[in-house]
Amino acid sequence: MSPAASTTPTAPADTDAVLPGAGRPLRADAARNREAVLTAAEEEFAEHGLEASISAIARRAGVAKGTVFRHFATKEELATAIAARHAQELTSLARRLRGAADAEAALLEFLTEAAGRLQRRRVAVLMTVPAPGSELAHLQREVHDEVVLLVDEARAAGVVRPDVTGTDVFLLMCAPVHAVDYLADPPPELWRRYVGVILDGLRPDGASPLPHPAPTWP
Repeated sequence: MSPAASTTPTAPADTDAVLPGAGRPLRADAARNREAVLTAAEEEFAEHGLEASISAIARRAGVAKGTVFRHFATKEELATAIAARHAQELTSLARRLRGAADAEAALLEFLTEAAGRLQRRRVAVLMTVPAPGSELAHLQREVHDEVVLLVDEARAAGVVRPDVTGTDVFLLMCAPVHAVDYLADPPPELWRRYVGVILDGLRPDGASPLPHPAPTWP
């Protein structure tokens, strides 16, 4: 997508917009601008990494640079908001998958979507380590807790080995994408192979005990 300003429509101004957490909801046009900024920032970060400029993000979003700063005081705050949005969406997905008739298929769908998000975006902010007690830390904890419940169901159904924990699976979510980072030009769908490898390792058939104690999540 070209960031050229000449082809990007300008979104409505939101000079009296109220930021999230200020006590009342955003105006409709301000909410649209905020969403446009988040989407544009994610695309810019995917193409240029966290060095992407606020000016480029504003052009892609079709808003003034000042509008970006009214919603997000710093680029780090913007990156954190993107990570938070993905955490919320993964939590919703995991909740939807809980109680599925096929617990193994549900776990596979979740792992595929989690890894696929990182592969499609190539955005480092999706792996942001939040400050303890922060809103992002709370949202990541929600993802973790939902994964634990998914794994509990899979274990009860006999499709996950008894010594695998939800935290184990949570920590493996992005491993398929990291595995192919060592290749200079990996096939686009190679990461899916490693989702399968991970799922095979979770199955109980023929598995030997894991050599180290399971980790705990903060």
